[in-house]
Order: sequence, then C-alpha cells, then structure tokens
Amino acid sequence: MSARRGGVVARIAAVVALSACLIGGALPATAAPVATPRVPAAIAPGVDPTLPPSPTVPANTDPARAAEYWLDEYGIRDAWTTTKGKGATIAIIDTGIGRSPVEFAGAVSGGADFSGVGASDGRKAVGAVDANHGSWVASLAAARGTGPETGMIGVAPEAQLLSISIGFGTTSSVPFVDQVADAMRWAVDHGADVINLSFTTNTLAWDKTWDDAFQYAFDHDVVVIVAAGNKGSGTDEVGAPATIPGVLTVGGVDRAGVASKEASTQGITIGISAPSEQLLGVSADGQLVQWNGTSGAAPIVAGIAALVISAHPDLDANNVINRIIKTARPAAGATAVPDKLYGYGLVDASAAVTADVPTVSSSPLGLTLAEWVRLYRRADVAPLPQPTVTPVDVPELPAADTVAVRSPLLPSVDSLVYGTVPLVGVTLAAILVALGVTAAARRIRSERAPRTPSR
Repeated sequence: MSARRGGVVARIAAVVALSACLIGGALPATAAPVATPRVPAAIAPGVDPTLPPSPTVPANTDPARAAEYWLDEYGIRDAWTTTKGKGATIAIIDTGIGRSPVEFAGAVSGGADFSGVGASDGRKAVGAVDANHGSWVASLAAARGTGPETGMIGVAPEAQLLSISIGFGTTSSVPFVDQVADAMRWAVDHGADVINLSFTTNTLAWDKTWDDAFQYAFDHDVVVIVAAGNKGSGTDEVGAPATIPGVLTVGGVDRAGVASKEASTQGITIGISAPSEQLLGVSADGQLVQWNGTSGAAPIVAGIAALVISAHPDLDANNVINRIIKTARPAAGATAVPDKLYGYGLVDASAAVTADVPTVSSSPLGLTLAEWVRLYRRADVAPLPQPTVTPVDVPELPAADTVAVRSPLLPSVDSLVYGTVPLVGVTLAAILVALGVTAAARRIRSERAPRTPSR
C-alpha cells in the first residue's frame, strides 16, 4: 500500500452493497438491475424511539449516536483510540452523495458521474426512487456528525470519500455494466483505497467488461467490498459483483448477531458479516432515516477497512482483507468457517486494527480473478512446438540458361529434321507407289481387253 499511496494512483474507497436494497431478477448482461430500494420512514428528531440505544452508551448521549449500536458492539469506538481513518479514501460507487447534509462537510474530496444524468462531481442524487441510497451508504462509512458529539457519525469519520454516481434501471441510458466498469477505473485513478459497491445484478455471472475493471482495481492494490444482497428483495443467493473472486462480500446480521432473514442472503462467497438491520442513514437532503439491508452492512466493513489502512499503511489489499476476516468473532449460528451465511464471522473493528495478525503473500479468499479468467474465460492452450534443429545454409542454385525466344510459326532445326523432311519423303514415296500401282492396273486391264480381228 505504501507504494500505491506514493504514486498518482491510490486505492478505491469502500464498496457499498446496494444489493441489500435492490430487487431484481436475471437480467441481460448489458442491462441495469431492477432497483427498488426499501425506503425507511424518516425518524425525527434524530432517531426512531423504538430503536434501543447501545447499553454501553451514556443516557445523555445524542439520540443519533445512541442509535448507532454498531459503534460499540462491533469494536469501532475502541478502534478509534488508534485511528479514525485519516489518510484513507473510500470510493462510494452508488447514486451520489448529497451536497447539503452537514454530516458530509469536509468528507467528500472528489467525484464524477457515469450515469449521464448526474452532476460532474457526482454530488447530485441520481434516480427517482433510490436517489438517497448513495448518501445513506456514505454516511455509514464516513459521516462527520453535526458536532463533536452530535449527529450521525460514520465508521471512519476522518477518511475521505469519493462520490461516484451511477444510475439504476431506467434512470440512465448508459448500459449499467459500462457505468460500473468506468466508475471502477476512475476511482482507482483518483486515489481510492477502498471501493464500496452496494448493488447486485441477481445473477451469478458478470459481463466480461468487469473482468478488466475489477482486475484493474486489484492490480492497483484496492480493497473492493460488495454487499451480498437481501432475501427480502428477492435475492436468495449472492449475485455479481459479489461472486467476483477477490472482492470481500458482506453478509448481514440482526441486532442479536443472527443472519438477517430479510436483509441478507447466503452463498459461499460471503467473507464477513456486519449489522444490516436498524441502521441509520443521512439522506441527500439531510434527513435522518432508519433502514435495513446489506447495502448498509457493506459500508460498515468498508469503513473498518479504511481504519485498518490508516493504522497499517504498509499493508497491501490482501493483508487488509486478511486482518478483517482473521479477527472476526465467531457467529453463534455458523456451522463452518467460512460459513455460507456468516463467512468468517462477525466483523470486529478493534481486533482488525490492533491484533497481531501474521501477514499473507496471496489472497486469503482463495481463487483470484486473474486465475478465474484464465480457467473459465481463456483456458490454457498448449504452446506451439519450438524448432530444435539448427537451420542448414543451402547454397544458391546456378543461374538458369538463357533461352532464345522465337516465333512458334518459324521452323526450327529440330522441326525440319524430325518433322518436315521425313514427312516430305514419306509423302513422295506414297505418291510414287500410287502412280506405279495405277500404271500397273491400266496395263493389266489393257491386256485383258478382247481384240477385234482385222479384216
């Protein structure tokens, strides 16, 4: 990572999983997923009164902070004694981060639009239905609060955000796969350490253009975090991009740490679990809402990845992911490690930042994207045989004899000797024989003719 930070290209921000809020089916590779986010009711003045505060939070704490139970129950406040994410950048590839909320003041360092209908800096909320989704995701990752101890605060409140807006469904005429591929490259080229993708296509496969785009992020040492998707939105099994090798897929759990029946899905690609129910989010207009979904679980993990990067700037992406999954707390309902519902367990921010974790030299998630592409897109081909004998120099052939060109109508010596003269001789002999035969025949006829006696 240190080499990457020193260069022009840095790492991409935490990938937020929109899958938690999307409902979709099998779609053409060039079509966007059907996006119908579950819009939670607004909570005023700052928190839903039915949402119990974390038992470790003092009673006089701001209501919004008290509602953020994950800060204490998942070791985030403890991790803040080491770092709050300064120096790390999280790219939110979503529907854009709103301009007006004070919670984002000083948090967004850049952005771009790839939907064709947003603002050039990615700060215009895109979409008629899911326009607030990108702001909700970003607030969980790195919101600044409204004051020193008030307002919603993100997991990495000193990390920087990149607001990269894309459109879902009919929001944009640009093919969805192209929006994502171009957004990934832009995020890498503009200094992201983590990329957050909170969406699903509800299909296991992905477009070939994503091969190069995601590999570009991996080659530049960027941590890519993706939401697993939600059963409540029609996703029974994880779909792309959560199926792409190398991404850290986030499943969702409820307040008790049990796999969410509505706000999570299952699949062998899930790497880690985080809260996905009773979450808070800052809308594009500054309104605070409660919402559910792995779309929110992903940016929580993205923020933790930013904390790890800030505390350990020399780690590469594989080791950032390794610290997150190897320090996870066991899930009570897990039957294996990794488990199809919980992955390696429940994320623990404090342990991920402070624990003594041996480094790894390869991806801790197993098969890499490059290996997958080689096996399933471009199977190995036997190399062409190479010559083993030294070539022999062959001397040049002598020059060809010069041949005189003459008209085929003129006789040559050979045609006279072997053609014309014999033919004339044979013809003359035949004429003489014919004359002789004719004369002999006349003589014989004249001798046979009766003679008249003379009188």
